[in-house]
Amino acid sequence: MKFQTIAAAAAILCLGFTGVTAQETPIAKRQALMKGIGGAAGALGAIAKGEKPYDQATVRTALTTISTNIKAFPDQFPAGSETGDKTKAAPAIWEKNADFRAEAQKLASASDTALASLPADQAAVGAALKTLGGECSTCHQNFRLR
Repeated sequence: MKFQTIAAAAAILCLGFTGVTAQETPIAKRQALMKGIGGAAGALGAIAKGEKPYDQATVRTALTTISTNIKAFPDQFPAGSETGDKTKAAPAIWEKNADFRAEAQKLASASDTALASLPADQAAVGAALKTLGGECSTCHQNFRLR
């Protein structure tokens, strides 16, 4: 009986470890970072469209998430992570890595600029989102598979 309990506990721990390990792949990390950016952009978009009221804390959190995530994002593309896990990363990321990193830096700079002069109302959030969205779009056109 004691052996079965120990074996069951070990099996559960192994399954949990496998789940954690799977989430720690570069593809999973970059997908999680991009989902965070998408969620933050969605929060800003809801304010810009008037679907949600302006909230300074929400704006600050969203811009901080974008800034933090995009700064970590380019480091999640090591050799060997070109395929698998439903990645939409284009080969150009590895072929033109300096250009890819420069595009990510443009979004980081834009989000840092918006953070430094925090948008103070719905219209300002919309203007900041337009700038951020332009940077996102450029990178997606060049470095994301369609």
